Amino acid sequence: MIIVLKPNTPQEEIDAFQRLFEQQGLGTHLSKGVNTTILGLVGDTSSMNEKTIAANHLVDHVVRVQEPYKMANRKFHPEDTVIAVASKAAAKDNHNNGFAFFGKSHFSVIAGPCSVEGEDQLVGIARAVKASGATFLRGGAFKPRTSPYSFQGLGKEGIHLLELAKKATGLPIVTEVMAIKQLEVMQNVDVIQIGARNMQNFDLLKEVGKCGKPVLLKRGLSATIKEFLMSAEYIMSEGNDNVILCERGIRTFDNYTRNCLDLSAVPYLKKVSHLPVVIDPSHACGISWMVEPLSKAAIAAGADGLMIEVHNNPEKALSDGEQSLTPKQFDSLMQKLEGYIKLEERSL
Repeated sequence: MIIVLKPNTPQEEIDAFQRLFEQQGLGTHLSKGVNTTILGLVGDTSSMNEKTIAANHLVDHVVRVQEPYKMANRKFHPEDTVIAVASKAAAKDNHNNGFAFFGKSHFSVIAGPCSVEGEDQLVGIARAVKASGATFLRGGAFKPRTSPYSFQGLGKEGIHLLELAKKATGLPIVTEVMAIKQLEVMQNVDVIQIGARNMQNFDLLKEVGKCGKPVLLKRGLSATIKEFLMSAEYIMSEGNDNVILCERGIRTFDNYTRNCLDLSAVPYLKKVSHLPVVIDPSHACGISWMVEPLSKAAIAAGADGLMIEVHNNPEKALSDGEQSLTPKQFDSLMQKLEGYIKLEERSL
């Protein structure tokens, strides 16, 4: 249920009104926009009478939310959510008050190798993608692989190497967590990634919701938009509103590409939700030469950012080399994308 409050309502009256519902066992979510203040009620509101609530002198009108996702719903939060992440690279360049952002007018690019393989490899790539304008460094320390015989990542050592790359470049780091116990080594990780295979690992979602760090949530291989948003709801219901939705392609009957990039998800998600949406064109197609046109298409569809795999030697990559760009190819792509949107933190 959504309660739209009258303009210029004193904050102390809003606080008292909010407590009334919390005392009834309901969760509340207050969203203050430029012209509108909304109080969202989360929980079983079936027995509540809208007319009784609307009679309160603070209330403009009341709306019932039919969708099962509440906190991720744009009705609860009409304005776009902007997620700020402290960035030493931005601070060094006196850019955006030392923050990198996701959402609204901020377009960010996450770049780096699929897997962390070694210090020289990772730091070299980090420096290259930063010089080309990347805002975040990605790299997998814990890797979910289809085959148990494939490279599974360096684990805790990989996290340490990501920290070294962060120290060398100032770029905030994005890496995937696969199990609750792995959160113990993620203290210096800036954005926690939930991979496609864990999109409905509800215990894990609840734990990352409690950790307070921004979460990049990837859409499951065959997940519907509703299921995708309900997974975001799990994270947000634990008090963490900093969720970034990532469309990375879904599985269809065809196999000429690794997955099928659902570009229609971008405008739809931005219509029904206030959360930022990024596209992973590397996983969507699984073919390096397709990353450029899909990146352009993502921008045209209204995405808030891109997540691109970059490797110094894709032919020898321990995972996903066929979809990775070289640093030179990534730099060329970034220059071409400048014609589509103003990228942040470009420092050639």
